[in-house]
Amino acid sequence: SGVFGVDAVKSESVTEGESVTLNPDVNTINEIQWSFIHNNNTILIALINRQTKKRTFYDDALGGRFKGRLKLDQTGSLTIRDTRTTDSGLYEVTSTSTEKPLNTFNLTVYARLPVPDISRSSQNSSSSQQNCSLLCSAVNCLDDSYSCVLNNPISNQTQHLNTELCHPCAGHPIHCCGFTEAVIRLALSALVGVAAVAVLVYDIRSRSLQQKRNEQVSPSNS
Repeated sequence: SGVFGVDAVKSESVTEGESVTLNPDVNTINEIQWSFIHNNNTILIALINRQTKKRTFYDDALGGRFKGRLKLDQTGSLTIRDTRTTDSGLYEVTSTSTEKPLNTFNLTVYARLPVPDISRSSQNSSSSQQNCSLLCSAVNCLDDSYSCVLNNPISNQTQHLNTELCHPCAGHPIHCCGFTEAVIRLALSALVGVAAVAVLVYDIRSRSLQQKRNEQVSPSNS
């Protein structure tokens, strides 16, 4: 990269509350200025003279948004502590001798993800929301085979199935697991019942026929 040429925008990302350091490529520049682009306005937030080691922070900028959270080291790198989602945006490095940006950083601060909450529902399960719906008929209630995941490009939160959520389904299939599954269960129960009756009738008829044969055989032997 050229010393006074505009570099390609460098992307950085961090989770809210953590620190992030933006490292410029300005080895030959003595006095470095850091600015934040807010509503298309360039707001000066920090300055360092690497020869005298003097550092200046503009704490009143943007209503004190960065007050007490900025740090500059001797190389000109800017560290933002206790990051907030409002810190997301473009940061430019310039020198006092030119207004043209030497480096530009696009910072994205992601909010911390909550641990998702899995709850029973007759709707399809979803991992795109903070709460995940559990369709009882779609999981095996005997093991922890279901989980809900929330994620962004740099972090994720996973919640595994608490099998207790499925236990009420056994006693209240229509309420917990949906009408369709309840109908299927009832149909299967009916089929089992019909099969049992058929076996019983067959057994009775077989015994009756066998008894008649025995009665017919008995007189001939007397």
